[in-house]
Amino acid sequence: MSAPTAVRPAPPAAAPPPVRPRVRWVAAVAAGLAVLLAGTCLAAVVQGGTWFTDGALAVGVVVGLGVALQRLPGPAVALGQLLGVLLLLTGLFGDGAVAGFLPGPAAFGAFGDHVAEAATQIDSGVAPVVPTPGMLFLITAAFGLLAVIVHAVSVSAGAPAAAGVPLLCTVAVPAALSETLLPWWAVACAVAGYGLLLVARDGAGRRGSALVTGGIAVVAVAGVLGLLVGSAATVVGTAGRFAGGGAGGAGGAIGLNPFTSLRGQLTQSDPVELFRTTGLPRPTYLRALTLSDYRANSGWQAATPRPGVPLAGPLTEDPAEGERVSVAVQNVAFRDYWLPLYGQPESVTGVDADRWAYDRSSGIAYTQRPREEEAWQETAVLSAPSAEDLRGAAGPTRVDPVYRDTTGVDPRVAQIAADVTRDAATPFDKAIALVEHFTGPQSQFRYSLETAPGSGDDALVDFLTVGRAGYCEQFASAMAVMLRTQGVPARVAVGFTAGTEGDGYRSVSTRDAHAWVEAWFPGHGWTTFDPTPLTDGRTVVPPYVLEAVADAPPGAEQPAGPEQEVPQPEPQAEAPQPTPEPPPVDLTQPDPTVADEGGSVPVWGPLVALLVVALVAGPAVARRMLRKRRFAAAAAGGPGAGRAAWDEVLATSRDRGSAVSDGDTVRGTARAIVGAHELDGPAHDPVRDELREIVRMVEAEWYGDESPAPGALTGPLQTVLAALDGSGRRGWRAWVQTLLPRSLLSTARERVSSRAG
Repeated sequence: MSAPTAVRPAPPAAAPPPVRPRVRWVAAVAAGLAVLLAGTCLAAVVQGGTWFTDGALAVGVVVGLGVALQRLPGPAVALGQLLGVLLLLTGLFGDGAVAGFLPGPAAFGAFGDHVAEAATQIDSGVAPVVPTPGMLFLITAAFGLLAVIVHAVSVSAGAPAAAGVPLLCTVAVPAALSETLLPWWAVACAVAGYGLLLVARDGAGRRGSALVTGGIAVVAVAGVLGLLVGSAATVVGTAGRFAGGGAGGAGGAIGLNPFTSLRGQLTQSDPVELFRTTGLPRPTYLRALTLSDYRANSGWQAATPRPGVPLAGPLTEDPAEGERVSVAVQNVAFRDYWLPLYGQPESVTGVDADRWAYDRSSGIAYTQRPREEEAWQETAVLSAPSAEDLRGAAGPTRVDPVYRDTTGVDPRVAQIAADVTRDAATPFDKAIALVEHFTGPQSQFRYSLETAPGSGDDALVDFLTVGRAGYCEQFASAMAVMLRTQGVPARVAVGFTAGTEGDGYRSVSTRDAHAWVEAWFPGHGWTTFDPTPLTDGRTVVPPYVLEAVADAPPGAEQPAGPEQEVPQPEPQAEAPQPTPEPPPVDLTQPDPTVADEGGSVPVWGPLVALLVVALVAGPAVARRMLRKRRFAAAAAGGPGAGRAAWDEVLATSRDRGSAVSDGDTVRGTARAIVGAHELDGPAHDPVRDELREIVRMVEAEWYGDESPAPGALTGPLQTVLAALDGSGRRGWRAWVQTLLPRSLLSTARERVSSRAG
């Protein structure tokens, strides 16, 4: 037998290495940067750079809390981040916050007001929109919510590729709203942000540089291909649309309010050229659509066009009398359901006749889907009857009864119309009396893009009796309704004024968007009247209106013609004593004292990061809170409201790069502000009007002991501040202006100099 073999004991198993906690700060920072980079696409639809600063604050809060709370479960981290964003929104936009940053009922009420303001601006604005407080609130909240979602998906759930879906939404929204392709650099930033998510995830570096390099290459190639394909694509956007829905459907209305985009075009800081026309013998309005249905509670509606005839013609059954012209229209940037036409069209060529139709009753050329035609040629008749012709117009009223419908009109409107036209013997004279009521030398009405606040009564009655201020929508709507109450068929036309003379053509832009009245007379058809008291030379006064006014009794004055402006009085005022601005808000920061634990990221690390962010953004936040305080004081009215409004105008002007001093008179300083920010062109007439209104109320407070009424400064101050915010530097310089407001820095320097003296 052989000896037994000894069994050697197995070596002891090696102790597993200590498990180190995962450090996710790299992925968290990458997620925040991806959101910011994708958010740069909003530069195509929002003016200025204030929105980006606020969005960066929200993203910084989310990233800092994500790192600080990384040991907690994912849902708890997201909840903490949402609470942090809520506190930030309360500090920036909430009124009546508890301890300055805790949300309360008043703060949530302010949030609702901001959302309502943003919704109205989205409904009526045309990109790029002015960064109003409501729009800034919405964008800041969206940045914060998006950052929470991207952090939850890419960091907490460890699926960074899936975070591309919410980031894609960030790019898709401005791409759908912008009238042109997004800037290439914004698209490149969005692509870089998504690539950063993929290559900066936890463990990516440990899996080798080849994987990282490959990921970067794939993202770069995809971004280049996207830019090349996008540059070859057609224009994306809905610029030029007046109504909110489709045309040609069965029944219903095209839009709840066809004036929303009209106002959005008028409030654009940078007008966009839409058409170039040749062949017009004289300035003429360009009609896009007409409105026939008036509803007392919601205004004028654009009814669905009736089945029409092909645009190739003939477009009219009764040949009109007048000058026959051939007009060529080159489309620059207009895409819509409507094809704008001049006068009474007879035929239109150059477009696809199978896709366009003409409704003879409404005078509208329409299509089933928005289209952007390159050019078209129109043969039309420009009717120019004399005043005597229209006074003597007689015959049966061969017009759709809808144009005489006054259902739901307040009886007070009819009474006002009757009083205004009491001495008018003919329907034409009634129309002239109403035009003079709104535009004549004795008129109490004024043009303004900010309508006066109502009393809660009927909107039309408020406009005619209380507000007496508005833009073309209010004036055209009021006159058309008043004509109907006097038995004259009338409708509202929406389109463009004659534009400006170019090199061999007339240029029509978004600044020329307009609404006017068309009244029907037997034997002459639809005839133009414009009751809007414009003073910038864009109004076309028809010859029959000039004749009628010239035939008026001695002492009557003619309405302002196309090249006349109403002079603005310039009373002298004594120079006010400058009042120093209130000191900036003192932002205190907590002193972190939590110790480091067990190899994880120290708690003081993210707190230091938040402190750095707060120090960088502190001046901007302080400036925002100071503006909110001044605006609230101005809106409240009473003693000091004028001073608060004027201080904010001066501060905003300085923030945007001007060196305007308040040592001059109020009017002298206002003129300096207009020159410094290039607000002296025709496009800024509404801004200058509102600035004059602020100056008037400030002078009345300082020299006449007449305090502004509550709400009187709200509209003018919003218009002027929006115009100043849209001026100044662009790009990264605008962000520097926002982060380092000159008004606060100059105040701080003055305070130091006074102490040193």
